[in-house]
Amino acid sequence: MFVSFCLLRRLQKGPSPVAPVHLVNEESTDKTNLGFIHAFVAAISVIIVSELGDKTFFIAAIMAMRYNRLTVLAGAMLALGLMTCLSVLFGYATTVIPRVYTYYVSTALFAIFGIRMLREGLKMSPDEGQEELEEVQAEIKKKDEELQRTKLLNGPGDVETGSTATIPQKKWLHFISPIFVQAFTLTFLAEWGDRSQLTTIVLAAREDPYGVAVGGTVGHCLCTGLAVIGGRMIAQKISVRTVTIIGGIVFLAFAFSALFISPDSGF
Repeated sequence: MFVSFCLLRRLQKGPSPVAPVHLVNEESTDKTNLGFIHAFVAAISVIIVSELGDKTFFIAAIMAMRYNRLTVLAGAMLALGLMTCLSVLFGYATTVIPRVYTYYVSTALFAIFGIRMLREGLKMSPDEGQEELEEVQAEIKKKDEELQRTKLLNGPGDVETGSTATIPQKKWLHFISPIFVQAFTLTFLAEWGDRSQLTTIVLAAREDPYGVAVGGTVGHCLCTGLAVIGGRMIAQKISVRTVTIIGGIVFLAFAFSALFISPDSGF
């Protein structure tokens, strides 16, 4: 009798409402897309303010004045792309730690980076970048001398493409020429442990890793492409002091925005 009464009440109430599956899927997709966009914008912003006037920027600018621009661009971008992927992997590996910890630790690091950049920028003289430009020129000159010695040992050839007079080479081989290797090596070593690498690791620990990878790569492409096309003229026109101060403000803005975003918001 009691069972019959319960069944009758359930039939009178009707079936319990169930949330449509397609609405749940749409919300999940929108959240994922928003996380990707947020990570992309954050990555491209911090990379641009970190790389303009940086050592890797000067390396690309000076080498592009001396050698084939496409070769220099290819070597530098391969190094920067590889470094970005490695940094994203390092950052993503920290996701085994609860997100709330990595979120606030990364926020603190952004604040520290921003304060340091502001202090450095305010202490810089207007022509601060000239010292780093001269340092890069000396380093590339040293590499050039080593390349010339190698050329004399291996016989006459084209320094720019690394080809020899006796062995015909196809056009695609200039991408693995000594100039390509030099651009790749100098850029990779200069980027290792650099502020932009640490920033990419921190971003990948708290943002969508795909958005960070794409945004970081695009940011490097823009900076390196500008250096290769503009060469020394742009390198000398850029105020490292101004870029550093703007970079500090951008880092502090990201740290400040974290106070209004929940760690579990998904971006």
